Amino acid sequence: MISHFHIGIGDFQRALAFYSPLLAELGLQLKFSDPSKPWAAWMPADAPRPLLLIGAAFDGRPATPGNGQMVALLAPSRMAVDRAHAIALANGGACEGPPGLRPQYHPDYYGAYFRDPDGNKLCVVCHEAENA
Repeated sequence: MISHFHIGIGDFQRALAFYSPLLAELGLQLKFSDPSKPWAAWMPADAPRPLLLIGAAFDGRPATPGNGQMVALLAPSRMAVDRAHAIALANGGACEGPPGLRPQYHPDYYGAYFRDPDGNKLCVVCHEAENA
């Protein structure tokens, strides 16, 4: 359903340092990184898409986070959600909601929310039961 999505960033090296360990924890691998553009992309280990890209805004103006926009990344386990949230905060992210169950979405929704150093809102979520 999704080919790729692009997250606008202001400082490429800072964003690369934030996203690289976060996405590695979620099993995504770096497809390319080109500081001269500047942009980078990650992909699933078993498929060429969807891609998650970070980079400068295409119109040359400063990137700004969108009000009401959020990217939710799938985690393979609740422990991965916990680790991803900790990695995000250790690399300049800001907590928007600690890891935990969110039964208002569904009984097994276990997620964490944070913002990247540019203010983009992200979620890491596992939809599986704890012992799945």
